[in-house]
Amino acid sequence: MKRNDYLERILKARVYDVAQQTPLELAPALSRRLGNRLLLKREDLQPVFSFKLRGAYNKMVNLPPAKLAKGVIATSAGNHAQGVALAAQKLGCRALIVMPVTAPKIKVDAVAARGAQVILRGDSYSEAYRYAMQLKRKRGLTFVHPYDDPDVIAGQGTIGMEILRQSARPIHAVFVAVGGGGLIAGIAAYIKRLRPSVRVIGVEPVDADAMTRSLKAGRRVVLDHVGLFADAVAVKQVGKETFRLARQFVDEMVLVDTDEMCAAIKDVFEDTRVVLEPSGALAIAGAKAWVERHAERGRRIRGKTLVAVACGANANFDRLRFVAERAEVGEHREAVLAATLPERRGSFRRFCRALGGRNVTEFNYRMSDPREAHIIVSVTVHDRDETARIVRSLRRGGFRTLDLSDDEVAKGHMRHMIGGHLPKNKNSITELLYRFEFPERRGALMKFLTAMNPGWNISLFNYRNLGADYGSILVGMQVPKADMGEFRRFLGKLGYPCADETRNPAYRLFLA
Repeated sequence: MKRNDYLERILKARVYDVAQQTPLELAPALSRRLGNRLLLKREDLQPVFSFKLRGAYNKMVNLPPAKLAKGVIATSAGNHAQGVALAAQKLGCRALIVMPVTAPKIKVDAVAARGAQVILRGDSYSEAYRYAMQLKRKRGLTFVHPYDDPDVIAGQGTIGMEILRQSARPIHAVFVAVGGGGLIAGIAAYIKRLRPSVRVIGVEPVDADAMTRSLKAGRRVVLDHVGLFADAVAVKQVGKETFRLARQFVDEMVLVDTDEMCAAIKDVFEDTRVVLEPSGALAIAGAKAWVERHAERGRRIRGKTLVAVACGANANFDRLRFVAERAEVGEHREAVLAATLPERRGSFRRFCRALGGRNVTEFNYRMSDPREAHIIVSVTVHDRDETARIVRSLRRGGFRTLDLSDDEVAKGHMRHMIGGHLPKNKNSITELLYRFEFPERRGALMKFLTAMNPGWNISLFNYRNLGADYGSILVGMQVPKADMGEFRRFLGKLGYPCADETRNPAYRLFLA
């Protein structure tokens, strides 16, 4: 079979020994809101709650018996690992799975329950992959790649085949989550051969946009680091073969942020009563963003049939609190505002009156001085335009107001920890504020504290767990100006993703 003939590969793919033909279901509430007919391809209903078993099984069932008998090895943050484990169980072969230590526990446990041997190694997929390659060579195992393999791509491509068979109406666009690119490569290769008029649109998180950058650059780009919220698509570099197919068949890419993914999880829950994982809701978030951005540009999309692949539901229960908290902001149904009120009787009543009777969902207050108070308030709204109207109304009422709805520090930390301003330091040592992502593993905090110069004082510390794979930490440190060179070297050596928030407006208003 020719390498490039993916139509034949997909038609001959053996996936239905383990996979189901999943339904293509109307999302009624989302369809009404979008003004289009949105269909969900329910890959979350597979036995491992993800599409990944299609490609893994198609790869393994096509191995020569001698190779299969020696066993297989794979690297994965979870969903591919479950697919390989299930395929190995079905084919009666040994499977060794190397997973990063940051992999969600729900996925680690699910892999082990299928009889595969799990080894936790490294903080990222890349580190786990390097170790898996060592074991592969040492033990003579066959590596089952999560995305960059023609048989894996063909297995995932059966989803595109099912979509075209299941839709009675013409499809305008299909939205697909993109990590390494195996899913979109397979779907696009099939759909574009048979229905070239159907748009195939990839969706990535803004902080894990390897395919978007690669397509723009015309070559595979390696990201310095990736966001971990959508762990199943947290890939620093897309595959060589998947990139080749994406350049040929993918029409465009859409980027969405964490809040938009949270909003999509809630939207799908309201339509199906199923909780998707962040990467599983990525395509739905992309479809919503794509329709909204066309409307903003005056090119409204109406009455079209759109398909979004709901590709996984291995959701971490610990993450649901964060998802619920951010969903309303992501849907632009909650505004997070900071305002300054004069410290005199009746000010709060006047402030609430200026809000126009809107529902206040959160109110955080701390007296700053005898003359004025700074507050963070969360208000239910219908859209961004209403938020802008509220801000204008409050300013006309004499209240200095900031819209913090898109401010990560305000939403993730400040609204939970309003406190006093740092007292003036007699030695004129200024406070630096940094936001870090720590891997959720034993010793991560100690590594941070040990690497720090003991002469630097931690003046602020707020930790928020965002699931089971990483935590977000806001740290205030008093560092003498003479130590700034050493401080920059400390950040580089530490290796944790971080952002300088010292000039953040919410921080300067409430805590600086």
